[in-house]
Amino acid sequence: MTKTLGAATRRVPGLRRVPVVVLIAAGEVALLARDHLMRLTPEERRRLVTLVRAGRGRSSRLTSAQRRELERLLDKLEARTLLGDAVTKLSPVRLPRRLVYGRR
Repeated sequence: MTKTLGAATRRVPGLRRVPVVVLIAAGEVALLARDHLMRLTPEERRRLVTLVRAGRGRSSRLTSAQRRELERLLDKLEARTLLGDAVTKLSPVRLPRRLVYGRR
């Protein structure tokens, strides 16, 4: 394990300055994101990427039909739960359930 980490730190610039805890936390968040992305079919994942690129961070760049489609994909992805799970993994303080899952 140490030998592998040492080899990785030589290949990736600046990696030695990043604490191992941060790397583990980033890995956990990446695994959470992967779990949520696997809820979409491959076609839906490609369409999600297309819509996000077309919007370039602004919903006003999308047509109303594209916005509805993006919203449907994000609902299926459960983006709010993903964010809540990520914050729960990283934060020592638990989030209230209503923030993670919304109003009931």
